Amino acid sequence: MSTTVLAAAGVCTRDASTPGWVAMTDGVIDAVGVGGAPGDATELGNVVLAPAFVDLQLNGVDDVDLVSADPDGWRRAGRELARHGVGAYLATLVSAPLDSYDAPLAALAAARGTCEPDAAQPLGAHLEGPFLGRAPGAHPPELLRPVDVEWLAARWRAHGDLVRMVTLAPEADPGLLGTRWLTARGVLVALGHSQATEFEAHAAAAAGARVVTHLFNAMSPFHHREVGLVGAALDDERLTPTLIADLVHVGPTAIRVAFAATPTVALVSDAVATGGSIREVDGAARLADGHLAGATVLLDGAVANVVQLGIPLERAVAAASTVPAALLGLTDRGRIGAGAPADVVALDPRAGTLRGAWIAGERIS
Repeated sequence: MSTTVLAAAGVCTRDASTPGWVAMTDGVIDAVGVGGAPGDATELGNVVLAPAFVDLQLNGVDDVDLVSADPDGWRRAGRELARHGVGAYLATLVSAPLDSYDAPLAALAAARGTCEPDAAQPLGAHLEGPFLGRAPGAHPPELLRPVDVEWLAARWRAHGDLVRMVTLAPEADPGLLGTRWLTARGVLVALGHSQATEFEAHAAAAAGARVVTHLFNAMSPFHHREVGLVGAALDDERLTPTLIADLVHVGPTAIRVAFAATPTVALVSDAVATGGSIREVDGAARLADGHLAGATVLLDGAVANVVQLGIPLERAVAAASTVPAALLGLTDRGRIGAGAPADVVALDPRAGTLRGAWIAGERIS
């Protein structure tokens, strides 16, 4: 049993400007202290130690598409995410024929059961569709359909708690039956790809929805008399908006407005695999016709982007780690504290850029 102690100019607990240290043994944080560190500590200098990131929406990494990944692909994806400071994530499966979900869900279950210590942990699945509405974005419209509770129940029986989050549109969920069914089973319901009115969004929140997927993208724009899903996300304290902060999907001013309007923003990457019909163009993934298909910037880049837009480092870290962990009901992740996984990142205190990452207590090169 070996213990690693990291000392830094700040630890992202209550006050990231106070020098402190973190002790880690066998993949778990043992203790966190302020001030002078034990004599055997590794001095990291002018960085802030923070919990590793938790990504609620990840479709792929580099050339690995999580829908079709084999075991080696899952390993490569996990290692690449760890290099970018991601400790855990939801594998996102986008709209597809209903009979095509079982194979990737089974592959995800296998990957979750064999995750290696130097890789980000897949926590489960985020189904982004096919129960979407009148703002399909890159989702093929012919694949979209109303919520099918019987289909959801069959997936639940076949795969247990593997499905952790579902993005659906209120207009695709008559009577909000799907929202209520999922919420009753502890599945995080998100609203997205929708032209729902503010009233419809509030009704969905009353039925149990807790998230608005990639705020501003694939939804009707904010209007001063009908604020729609955007306005509901920024005003209804029951709803947490997620943001793709690659500075392509959402502009700088809109990002600052979102952070100013609500204390519970969650950053997501919405990263996709590139290659074939999806190409990386000017910092984002696009279809052949130029439409956005997802992002290529991972959460370390998103944190740096929002910090450089003037968002305090502590808020950026919370948005990439603490808030998403809380949405999933995780009490161990998203924090620096005794008993938490030893998944830690070191960040530049001014730029927010990643300076180092430790997963299960091991330094990731």
